[in-house]
Amino acid sequence: MKSDEDNGTLVVDMPDVVDQVALARLYGEPLFAMPKDLYIPPEALQVFLEAFEGPLDLLLYLIRKQNFNILDIPMAGLTRQYLSYVDEIRQTNLELAAEYLLMAAMLIEIKSRMLLPPKKVADGEEAEDPRAELVRRLLEYEQTKLQAAALSATPTYGRDFWKAQVYIEQSLKPRFPDVDVVELRDAWADIMKRAKLVQHHKISREELNVREHMSIVLRHLQGQRFVEFEKLFDVSRGTPVLIVTFIAMLELAKETLIEITQAEAFAPIYVRLAYSPA
Repeated sequence: MKSDEDNGTLVVDMPDVVDQVALARLYGEPLFAMPKDLYIPPEALQVFLEAFEGPLDLLLYLIRKQNFNILDIPMAGLTRQYLSYVDEIRQTNLELAAEYLLMAAMLIEIKSRMLLPPKKVADGEEAEDPRAELVRRLLEYEQTKLQAAALSATPTYGRDFWKAQVYIEQSLKPRFPDVDVVELRDAWADIMKRAKLVQHHKISREELNVREHMSIVLRHLQGQRFVEFEKLFDVSRGTPVLIVTFIAMLELAKETLIEITQAEAFAPIYVRLAYSPA
């Protein structure tokens, strides 16, 4: 863009572009010519057609691409192609090329050993092939790579599928929770408190038998689905009888002849025969 002072007009100097079409737009403004100071790094124009995971991966790729027999590798052709690739990456990524140079040295060594006369061996034995170790490593790598690909293709939890979960708030068959020792102690303390309110000041001697009271408790539970814990105690007979009855109940529970259950926390405690039908 320039000014014509003689005519007093503004002349637009357009670049030599076909049909005056902009090459690109920069910040919304048309760009009719490439900037002369534009710098494009060389690696920005490179396209990597193959990605290799290491020297063995590159060797295996070259062998399969040329349909070489892996048990009879033509070392001259393979080494030539391998070195050509290494020369390419050395120009841009020297750190990456260092990993491949060690394999290149190994290929050159194998090629040179194949040019030498084979070592003498005993009769009936075959001379050692310089390529044997390389073939073994390639076969192991190929097998590992195939197994890894098969493992990666296997459906994985969290990636290919999710586990279905169903939450049931209440089971079909109710299960009574176990009675806590503290709650059983509190229930016993309440019975003892009630017994003190009706006890008589009468001194008498009575022979009490735990086994006998175990039988009394079992008879009381016969034919009953559930009996409240408190109804198994006769507070009118005094504290000694209550103690023996409580010990009898503990012995029955220990021998799994009765079950002491509770529907929920702070709910009444019930006792039933362990072998009675539900």
